[in-house]
Amino acid sequence: MLSRVADSLYWMCRYLERAEHTARLVEVHLNLMLDQSLESADHRWRRVLKCVNAKCKEGDSLDGHTMLYMLTFDPGSPCSVVSCITAARENARQVREQISSDMWEQLNRLFHEVRRSGVNDIREAQPLEFAMSARNGLRLLEGITDSTMNHGEGWSFLRLGRFLERASEIATTLDVHFREFFTGDTTREGTDHHLEWLGLLNSCSAFESYCKVYTADVRPQRVAEFLLLNAEFPHSVRFSVERFERSLRGLNERASERRTARLNRLAGRLGASLNYMQIDEVFSSGLSDFLHGIHRQSLQIHSAIYEAYINYPVQMALEA
Repeated sequence: MLSRVADSLYWMCRYLERAEHTARLVEVHLNLMLDQSLESADHRWRRVLKCVNAKCKEGDSLDGHTMLYMLTFDPGSPCSVVSCITAARENARQVREQISSDMWEQLNRLFHEVRRSGVNDIREAQPLEFAMSARNGLRLLEGITDSTMNHGEGWSFLRLGRFLERASEIATTLDVHFREFFTGDTTREGTDHHLEWLGLLNSCSAFESYCKVYTADVRPQRVAEFLLLNAEFPHSVRFSVERFERSLRGLNERASERRTARLNRLAGRLGASLNYMQIDEVFSSGLSDFLHGIHRQSLQIHSAIYEAYINYPVQMALEA
């Protein structure tokens, strides 16, 4: 496969995963803020911007409406749902021959729907309906992709992008949430804090699955264990890294060991840390440090993907 094709497929799915994550955060937090004051809303949206790694400084004079617009309709904001879907469509357009017609039709339809929803003033929009519609459209596209595309090399690059993005997003969201709400003393947590922990689970579509493992007793340490280390839940970090490694093994059969050595080593190290770590050890060594380590290793893996499959030297390709 041409490196430019691999690059477009990889980034197409990264942008789609990013758009779904942002839409899900917006939907959950709009529901949580129904009874809050404007000042609380401003703080909430600033926290959501941190969860999506938006470039927003503490001193920036942004109100809640502006930040919500940045997350949803703003075509100039790299983290907005509209911007991510637009970027995904552009990458898909460059590799039309590699994806199915059903995939292109659904992505193109979704692109036009979110573009039509764009407005200059968030007060005139319906951001909750927009987020729900975008999220449902993105999940439909994911299902279409898995059921209509050959599960070969191109599909593997899509999954590399999807699961690496997902692992990094969940780690960042956990870090932002625990920094603000985790005190280590459950007796001090009132109803508002309990709702925030429910909101964290819902932000990862995890509440029902969490209850099947731990019942409805929502405790911060259990939330962290579930979203970090559960091997069966699709939106846990461990699950995402395992699926990333599985897709990587399929690609490695077509590349030389020399080209993929660093990538395999980095992915294996991250996978081992999640497979064998216990949540008590994570908290004793520092949850924030552990989550930052996941994010840092995700960046290293991204760089190694480019070294192995996209920006590799010609001589190395000839030796494969």
